[in-house]
Amino acid sequence: MSEYFLGLDSSTQSLTAVIIDLATRKIVYEQSLNFDKAVPHYGTQRGVLRDAHDPKTVHAPPLMWVETLDLLCAKMKKDGAPLGEIKAIAGSGQQHGSVYLNKSAATAFASLDTKKALHENLKNVFSRATSPIWMDSSTTKECDEITAAAGGRAALIVATGSAAFERFTGPQIRKFAVHETESYAATAHIALVSSFMASVLAGQLAPIDPGDGAGMNLMDIRSKQWHPEALDATAPKLLERLPPLAPSCSIVGPVHKYFVEKFGFAPTAQCAVWSGDNPCSVIGLGLVEPGQTAISLGTSDTYFGTMAECRTDPNGEGHVFGSPTGDYMTLICFKNGSLAREKIKDQFKLDWDGFAAAIKSTPVGNNGALMLPWFDPEITPRVLTPGVRRINLREDNVGANCRAVMEGQMLSMRLHSSWMSMRPSKIFATGGASVDPVRMQIVADVHGCPVYRLETTASAALGAALRAAHAWQRTKREMEWPEIVRGFTEPVANSRINARPEATAVYDKMLKAYADAEREALAKQ
Repeated sequence: MSEYFLGLDSSTQSLTAVIIDLATRKIVYEQSLNFDKAVPHYGTQRGVLRDAHDPKTVHAPPLMWVETLDLLCAKMKKDGAPLGEIKAIAGSGQQHGSVYLNKSAATAFASLDTKKALHENLKNVFSRATSPIWMDSSTTKECDEITAAAGGRAALIVATGSAAFERFTGPQIRKFAVHETESYAATAHIALVSSFMASVLAGQLAPIDPGDGAGMNLMDIRSKQWHPEALDATAPKLLERLPPLAPSCSIVGPVHKYFVEKFGFAPTAQCAVWSGDNPCSVIGLGLVEPGQTAISLGTSDTYFGTMAECRTDPNGEGHVFGSPTGDYMTLICFKNGSLAREKIKDQFKLDWDGFAAAIKSTPVGNNGALMLPWFDPEITPRVLTPGVRRINLREDNVGANCRAVMEGQMLSMRLHSSWMSMRPSKIFATGGASVDPVRMQIVADVHGCPVYRLETTASAALGAALRAAHAWQRTKREMEWPEIVRGFTEPVANSRINARPEATAVYDKMLKAYADAEREALAKQ
């Protein structure tokens, strides 16, 4: 008998639905609506509104997400998706974005009228018309103020899992409270994108899970409760405006009758707590046991790791969030990802096959040649002045430069994840570079563990669907996470690349040289 679960992902540019059948281990439906195309009257470009006078200010209209949810449900119904057989729904929201609601919101959520569209039902519930999202970087002053009030950068990192970052929710709330005092006073509830969308589906104010709550600089990363000092450092009477925190496996309640009567959802379908896109992606990638790591090799390179115990990065470069498994996850972002590799490839007029051949023409360790590939300002480590740094490396040496950029990126990744005190047992690689066994061999050798390739589409929505299955299963019978994700997150067949012990030994020694070179370069900034 089929067991259907729906995952939704409200991302920056689109709203995506994935329906899985847990019984057959298959994705049975997938659909996505782009905000710019589906609801162009909101005037967004790539899902966002940019301030004409301040390019650092980036918001999005929450009514846009609501109206698109209506359209997506109608599309699913028209396509014959098995909405009436869905047992549970969970979701993913773009992390850090915040939604500001007035005192009428709770009543409006509970009394949705099927004779009106969703956005008409909810058009008057906002105390702030737009939501600052993760792309907003206008809160440097607020970050500094929160950091000082919380006892300094180190104290804030230990307490909340991250240093104060402009995109995080706490600094955004502080800016609103300080500069729009009357609107803040009229705000009865502050939601994240995730909890707001869950509230719409369930018809009641939904809690925030520890995965998304950790992206606010407001949650005690260890107790997974709101941190009193962080709240006080952010805004007055903030606790009374925040929803409670609840485990990721929690059920908010049944889907609101609006969705039952209008689109044919079963009245018994349960709405699980939503989470952020990063925690949901961890599940969608199958990282459900400590020691499992994923590397996304895209425009930026991202390192996801799963930890049983909470450890924080004293340098504040890595972020620690609660994982939907109940463990902890880390996220480290390296801005100079595929663009840096492409710069070297294009410099020597190579295609990717030629790039791989050039790497193969050079020895492991590159005869000591190193590259710090900071073509653009870097996030990890924080590099303000871009520029490639070469050590014992001639700029015109084709093979050595191709190897150096890849080795440098992986050595940096290993160096800046060392605070986790946990070497990965296996790595799952995604993104364009993951198809190249030559580059993946460097990944395996530097990290000293096997690498598997994952083919992923809509990993956050898939992770949300798997979270829905897990939440529902817990009410019926216990099913552990490895069993939940089995069949959905398997690596590509025959994609395993083993680390070569002799090569790993070379990189073990090379890591110190890379760290010294980086330290010297950063000191010159």
